[in-house]
Amino acid sequence: MKSFFPGKRDFKSLSIYDLLQAREAYHVHLAHLENVVATAIGLYRIRSSDPDAKVAKHPLEKRSGRTSPVRTLQNTVVTPWSWPCVLVFVNRWQSQEELLKEDPDQVVPRFLYMPDGRVVPTCVLLVEEQEQAPPPLQNIAFPDMLIGGGYPVLTDVQGEAHIGSLGCLVSDGDAVYALTNRHVTGEQGRPVYSLLGGERQQIGRSYKNQVGKKPFQEVYEAFSGTRSYLNMDAGLIDVEDMNCWTAQVFGVGELGEPVDLNSDTLSLDLIGCPMRAFGGASGELVGEIQALFYRYKSTGGFDYVSELLIGPRNEQMPLNTHPGDSGTVWFFDEPIPEQGGRARRYRPIALQWGGHELLDGQGKVTFRFALATCLSTICRELDVDVFRGWNIGHREYWGATGHYKIAAKACELVTDPRLSQLLHNNVDLIAFRDEAIQSGQIRAIDAHQFVPLADVADLVWRRTRPEDEFNHFADMDQEGQGDFSGKTLLDLCQDPNNLSVDTWNHYYESLNVDKRGALPFRVWQMYSQMVQFVKAGKITEFICAGGIVSHYVGDACQPLHVSYLHHGRPDHHEEIPVHSKYETSMMDAFAPDVIAGVNQALQQTKIQPAFQGGHATALAVVDLMRRSIATLPPMDIINTFDQGGGRQLLQNMWSVLGERTVTCIAEGCKCMAAVWASAWEEGGGENIPDSALAALTQEVLQALYNQKDFVESFRLVDPQFAASLQEERVPA
Repeated sequence: MKSFFPGKRDFKSLSIYDLLQAREAYHVHLAHLENVVATAIGLYRIRSSDPDAKVAKHPLEKRSGRTSPVRTLQNTVVTPWSWPCVLVFVNRWQSQEELLKEDPDQVVPRFLYMPDGRVVPTCVLLVEEQEQAPPPLQNIAFPDMLIGGGYPVLTDVQGEAHIGSLGCLVSDGDAVYALTNRHVTGEQGRPVYSLLGGERQQIGRSYKNQVGKKPFQEVYEAFSGTRSYLNMDAGLIDVEDMNCWTAQVFGVGELGEPVDLNSDTLSLDLIGCPMRAFGGASGELVGEIQALFYRYKSTGGFDYVSELLIGPRNEQMPLNTHPGDSGTVWFFDEPIPEQGGRARRYRPIALQWGGHELLDGQGKVTFRFALATCLSTICRELDVDVFRGWNIGHREYWGATGHYKIAAKACELVTDPRLSQLLHNNVDLIAFRDEAIQSGQIRAIDAHQFVPLADVADLVWRRTRPEDEFNHFADMDQEGQGDFSGKTLLDLCQDPNNLSVDTWNHYYESLNVDKRGALPFRVWQMYSQMVQFVKAGKITEFICAGGIVSHYVGDACQPLHVSYLHHGRPDHHEEIPVHSKYETSMMDAFAPDVIAGVNQALQQTKIQPAFQGGHATALAVVDLMRRSIATLPPMDIINTFDQGGGRQLLQNMWSVLGERTVTCIAEGCKCMAAVWASAWEEGGGENIPDSALAALTQEVLQALYNQKDFVESFRLVDPQFAASLQEERVPA
């Protein structure tokens, strides 16, 4: 039956304009409430445990009762029947009954009544700010060579390093710039750095065109917001060498058309919009827009507003953003099925400039959300456009083609039927199959942050284990000095006794270098532990270690990973991009040709156990490195790169280098298959029960490779490294 007195209200017709006017009208009142720390506009958030989270009820039914459980961003959802409202954030949760007893004037009004008859509801949410200082930034995953959005960036300010993220490339029609935050770039002309090939190098300088805060109504003339500033925080980097850059965003891929958000197109339909990003500090990020025009602080009579508040999609998918993600671009993660063909292009929406770290009602669970500015607003204010077409065509996680192919193909080459079954059941956890690589549909990290084992060493351990960096290479063709004058590591290792940590350290000391490549020893260490895992019946650990070691074997068959010419000749700065052009750009551009060539080369190939013991395995890896640079000398790659070719460079490189590249990768596949087969036999794989040959789970493997002491990483100079090569017990 319809109720006339009082009449039932329907708030569905309220717009952004209405909500902002109501917040403005009640701003002074809300600002005087002791518990209120922030406000925003959005849709009413219903507790996940409430009955009306699943079945629609009338607003007045929801409002009944003087006591209620805590309501937070984390334990609530937005439903199709959630009505528009002003979100009021408080730092202490009290029921109406408690507030009425303590101080009735501190009650947040349930409705905001406007002079013209409009009524706007409020939704009160608890947010307790984390009092402890944020953890220091460590283990940032810096780019190898090809720089793009999602990569970390550094500036030096008053003796300290400011770390942020690169957003994307933009252009003013004359030059191309990298977009990030103003508080990252700083004053005009400040040098901006990243790490290229392990070296801290300048990639550009802060450009004069930047924007900090602007009066709210200068940006949104149609909306209410007097005495308010909109925080935009956008700055540009004047790029020095475009050859080292790509318009793609790492972990996301090519950019689609930017979403144009302005006073005419903004609506409450944005609430719940799924978002995706890749931050320089946190890696893969997924979330959703949870509120608009978040008023996060007041100072000197003026309020400060963020256009977007981005939070987690649900309780199972937290938004793990950290300091150092400032400058990250967020994209619309459209929930559509994969179409095949080329990879999806994600449409950029916003630029992250900050975040808040909060506690839940019990003060136990940390909750994070990001604050961001609409990219269309930034482009308008800076008079630039998103630059989407430079040096594209790479996979979302570029440079992974060879690693995934080697890891997956090796699983097919073993002859032991039970080992073959085990690897077949778990190949999708180790790498990607040919179809995914060819179609460009690989996503190296999923929503739960699982990384296929073949790229854990790069995508995870490069950030969490800085000591592992030097295990990915060894400059086998560089002549030593002093006692090692005229001798390379390849020469020394003609004598198997010289494949020792002591000998290699003495060799590196003759060159006075700190970056001591240790690739063969890393494979030695991990092979020995694989054997021990099989002996102990620890198949999960065996698969995890073997899948990860395929990455290092993959490095060993790539000529530029085993040569001192890895980034061109030391005195030829213009050759620095050769590494990325060959190993990343060319390999990604011709991924179908690589796959077809390797499959053709390995037809009818089956691999038997080939060695026993970690030392013999390391010698096999050294032999693979020797054959790699004999098959494809690094100077051949450099000379082909130096010949140029403009838009035809990659085609020219493939024409000259492609066949020999395929040969090197095929040899890597065979070596990795021998690692699997030999470790299985040496460990007594025939004793493993059939029940242990089943598929494993992402969760178990992820927890394992995130353990710091799992196949622990060391530097060559660490005494523990040499000790680990002699270890016979199973690691805990």
